[in-house]
Amino acid sequence: MKIGILGAGAIATYLLEELNEKRNENITITSVFVRNYEKYEHLEEKYDVRLYTDIRKFLESEIDVVVEAANIEAVRDLLPTVLKQKETVLISIGALADEDFFKEIIKITETYNQKLYLPSGAIGGLDLIQNTTAVGILTEVKLVTRKPAHTLVDKPIDESTIIFDGNAREAIKKYPRNMNVSIALALAGIGFDQTEVLLIADPSISKNIHSIEVLGEFGEATFTITNEPLPTNPNTSYLAAVSIIGILKKTINPIKIG
Repeated sequence: MKIGILGAGAIATYLLEELNEKRNENITITSVFVRNYEKYEHLEEKYDVRLYTDIRKFLESEIDVVVEAANIEAVRDLLPTVLKQKETVLISIGALADEDFFKEIIKITETYNQKLYLPSGAIGGLDLIQNTTAVGILTEVKLVTRKPAHTLVDKPIDESTIIFDGNAREAIKKYPRNMNVSIALALAGIGFDQTEVLLIADPSISKNIHSIEVLGEFGEATFTITNEPLPTNPNTSYLAAVSIIGILKKTINPIKIG
């Protein structure tokens, strides 16, 4: 499978190293779309890829799937065009918090018979949430996210402080760049308005901690994930980058798990 990437930042570089430099036999990145060719020109020789600044030419290159590894703004600008021609893996799912944009994307997938893959990102357990939602036996989903205080508040604080308590829809509107996990949970489960979210600024921690509690007719479950950052970028979750490779391998593996 030949992959085209939107973006050339930390996640894109991680994917290039894992898939091209380590010579993955089944999945190879061949094309990369960037805004600034001169800035990223060195990637061509290092990873044996071709860079494009024209989205039309990028999509016409020999690629089977597009992986978005850019940002929310790029998703809004490019995803409608990309999805009309290629199956796409989307990591910046914050863009889907815009209800009108999400409806547009759903319509495109239906009209053009394309698939949009949403990796699990910085968390796990979405299979259980999707399965129980599918048969209507999931009743409650609560996310408690703790983040280093300096990433959420401007002034120093001495103790952990709740800075948001509400539902996923409200959380996304107030903290659009910090709530990708709540978007994933809401889409996989009982929706934006029913998914409870508690966001805590904690001066005693250096990593993001996500605790997910689900309740339903099946019983109950709790997941806690402490995220290590990507070694090359402290602002990017290691799991988020890994989840992209996981979903790519899942699409070509004849045995599907979960």
